[in-house]
Amino acid sequence: MTSQLSPMSRRKTIVATTIGNGLEFFDFTIYGFLALVIGKLFFPTLDGYGQLLLTVGTFGVGFIMRPLGGIVIGAYADRAGRKKAMTLTIFLMALGCAMIGFAPTYAQIGVAAPLLIVLARLIQGFSAGGEVGASTTLLVEHATPANRGYMASWQFASQGLGILLGAAVAGGLTAALGPQGMEAWGWRVPFFIGMLIAPVGMYIRRHLHESLETAGTPAASAARRSSLAEVCGEHGRTVLAAILSVLGGTAAAYVVTFYIPTYAVRELGLPPTVALFGAVLTGLLSFVLSPLVGLASDRVGRKPLIVWGRIAMALLIYPGFWWLNAAPSAAVLFIVVGLLSTALVVQTVPTITMLPEMFPKHVRASGMSLVYSVGVALFGGFSPFVSTWLVGASGNKLAPAWYLLGMTLVSLLGLLWLKDFTGRDIDDAAAHQPDAEPSARTARA
Repeated sequence: MTSQLSPMSRRKTIVATTIGNGLEFFDFTIYGFLALVIGKLFFPTLDGYGQLLLTVGTFGVGFIMRPLGGIVIGAYADRAGRKKAMTLTIFLMALGCAMIGFAPTYAQIGVAAPLLIVLARLIQGFSAGGEVGASTTLLVEHATPANRGYMASWQFASQGLGILLGAAVAGGLTAALGPQGMEAWGWRVPFFIGMLIAPVGMYIRRHLHESLETAGTPAASAARRSSLAEVCGEHGRTVLAAILSVLGGTAAAYVVTFYIPTYAVRELGLPPTVALFGAVLTGLLSFVLSPLVGLASDRVGRKPLIVWGRIAMALLIYPGFWWLNAAPSAAVLFIVVGLLSTALVVQTVPTITMLPEMFPKHVRASGMSLVYSVGVALFGGFSPFVSTWLVGASGNKLAPAWYLLGMTLVSLLGLLWLKDFTGRDIDDAAAHQPDAEPSARTARA
């Protein structure tokens, strides 16, 4: 079934979704850019390595709740509608920001301080787990078969926008206030800014067109009461293959965006502002290139771009880390980050388009949310933690490159079991046959 929205309505959907989702990712990711400062304030009893390890571990804690958030909010989006689910995630994310922004430090209340931070990150992780599934599903369902890649690309573009804003704010404050000012009060400012997501996001999303026309009817509610059971029971093989496919891109995203800036400061001795503006470059490239890659995926297909993007990532990872260590400078950092970010966009945009395409409409948000949140929780959010631990345990500053190379190559296996729905009507009843009925599907074919 082709979306009946006018081109103007689709543009409004893109703008509203991009701004709202960008604000959410600003809130969720700003913590990662302030890892070194937060480590000193909330884990002061440890040495520098221990502070960093626990801070990036706390960053990863937010991803533990993503699968639960994806399951609960995804089911809510399939039952009550995409707009209501997206509004809920906005308020939860703003609540987490407020808790961190007003949190007393370890010097003020002791061990309760890091516990409060962990609770806030859990709330934000729950919110993010549902946000991506609901917003991507909305974009896909407002598209036509000929432009779904372009529409869905704005999901990753909005993530880039949030990262761009977060890194720019953190970098600007660090440059203006210096280490003492940031530790005294400057680190709180981005979280106070993030609290604005609630009123701004509510206003923007109020004007979105709901794509789940039957949301709220008794029949629809009954049909969707066990969406998780249906996704896992009837599309289980698709879920497993999709999670496997997601792991390479999500591991690369969090290593390139969040770990490399911290790595550049701690391991290579570059100034914090240089590292943060490297993250600004990542966000800018994601925002600018995503729509172009989306358009390309509508013409050449999802799988070819994913494969070539991951091959490029595999070829660039080790030389990039080696060059950074051999000649650490702002210019080298920006070149390496730029190349890796470009490869990341090429593989991630078609991947994020494929995820909702693989599930029927009445469980689409649930399926998308489950696959994405589990993949990110297992292999994305803890990538900075694993990378930091590998460097400390092995003493080899190139260890993160080997980790990311392995994740990238393994993720290619998942593509073997996934369909490419480029140009096809994903709401056709015959498009999504349950995995549990291979013989019937073969007979029909």
